[in-house]
Amino acid sequence: MRTHLAFGLLIGLSYGAVAQQPAIDSSKYLPLTTWTTAQDHADMMQQLGIRALRPGPSGNEADPNHANYDEAKADPCPQLPDVLTTRNGKKVTTPDQWWKQRRPELIDDFEREMYGKVPAHTPKVDWTVNVTDNEFVGRIPVIAKQLTGRVDNSTYPLIRVNINMVLVLPQNVKGPVPVMMMLGFPALPAPAQPSLADLEKLNAAFKELMIKSDPTLKAIFDRYPAYSPITRLPGPNFFAPPPTGDSSPTEQLLAAGWGYCTIEPSSIQADNGAGLTRGIIGLVNKGQPRKPGDWGALRAWAWGASRALDYLETEPQVNARQVGVEGVSRYGKAALVAMAFDQRFALGLIGSSGKGGTTLQRRVFGEAVESLANSGEYHWMAGNYLKYATAESSFGSRSGCDLPVDSHELLALCAPRPTFVSYGIPEKGDAKWLDQTGSYKATVAAGPVFTLLGARGLGVSSDYNTERMPEVQTGLLTGELAWRQHTGGHTDAPNFQYVIPWASKRLRYERVAR
Repeated sequence: MRTHLAFGLLIGLSYGAVAQQPAIDSSKYLPLTTWTTAQDHADMMQQLGIRALRPGPSGNEADPNHANYDEAKADPCPQLPDVLTTRNGKKVTTPDQWWKQRRPELIDDFEREMYGKVPAHTPKVDWTVNVTDNEFVGRIPVIAKQLTGRVDNSTYPLIRVNINMVLVLPQNVKGPVPVMMMLGFPALPAPAQPSLADLEKLNAAFKELMIKSDPTLKAIFDRYPAYSPITRLPGPNFFAPPPTGDSSPTEQLLAAGWGYCTIEPSSIQADNGAGLTRGIIGLVNKGQPRKPGDWGALRAWAWGASRALDYLETEPQVNARQVGVEGVSRYGKAALVAMAFDQRFALGLIGSSGKGGTTLQRRVFGEAVESLANSGEYHWMAGNYLKYATAESSFGSRSGCDLPVDSHELLALCAPRPTFVSYGIPEKGDAKWLDQTGSYKATVAAGPVFTLLGARGLGVSSDYNTERMPEVQTGLLTGELAWRQHTGGHTDAPNFQYVIPWASKRLRYERVAR
């Protein structure tokens, strides 16, 4: 039994409930639209004039409609849009042309056709520190903060959005320190222990409350007068070996003098189509369905990461010019979108991101455009993305080959900042479905922009159709654009021992002990 949790519950019951929110007169606002995912998806198809979408392939290779895993059939349109050629056919040869002309063109295309545009007027976010505690991670002393980012909902109070985040900073190094922002599930380190004197007071109060709740418990406590319901948890192990490459990524970061924070994407925007009239997207739209160009969940999660970065800019122990963003799978997609659109992020670690992330959209290998456009994952993208899985519509049929942009250009938007693309292997669970080869091709094709801007690419040619993916465990880590496929599964954890020194070198950061 976790007696410290029970004690907290009793305290809450004894001293009264949290103050109630004031009642809202809902008649003053547009009524909330409450749809299922299928209803929302059908509405978007109707708005776009789409009568039928092509179904996505099955991930089960035994099914008749199984995904293609034949490289000979994977590239129906092998020539990618040239990242350094403008819409009017002009070749980009200078950094000035990139920043002023080509990059804005790409951003416009990605916002219109894939990820949606963040509204011009999004609500502000006020961050509150709920808990500040001195903890240990392994044998590393840290200060840990649990925070809530409350999004201003004064224009539509029927929807509340509270962003959850945890920030952990090392206390044994001189700051300010770099921070890796991770998209995932925030949790504080194990709680610090009260002193023996404080613990004695807690036990006395706990016994009193329990007896008050159930008087028969007094006889039990009288029989065991030395018993303490609340006991100390194990403290930090100061004799533990130092962190290694097998240690958790967070412990490796702290040992290298980095901090980390974890932000919860689902507290920004739900990961389903039914939630599109809630969360930050629903709040801005005042509870109404999206239009085809409105942002999807990936862009919303990236927006939330940027608001977390706003907070980090106020933390004196954080070097806000050295904040990275990291994620795996769908959160890898979101991390890449955040990195591409917000140039304040200093580096990106993009793990096993697949379609919608680093894998080429026009490739037909494993996961397809149709997989994202159908009702399971369409909410990640703008409504306009559905056009590229269309079988029948008022404008004909389209495929991924018709997209004006592709993932190599999304990677190029990160240049010249350090960008690390990470994958595992199918044998350990990083499925072929993710198309590791398609991601490598995109990374190669992004290289010329890094070079143009004075950074270093992978150290290979820019010919994405002839370059072959390196052997597993062979990292291309000499430049600002990096690639490494590890021998683990659907995670980037095995690559952290390579990412941290690679990133520290490029940020010119050296750990200095206090």
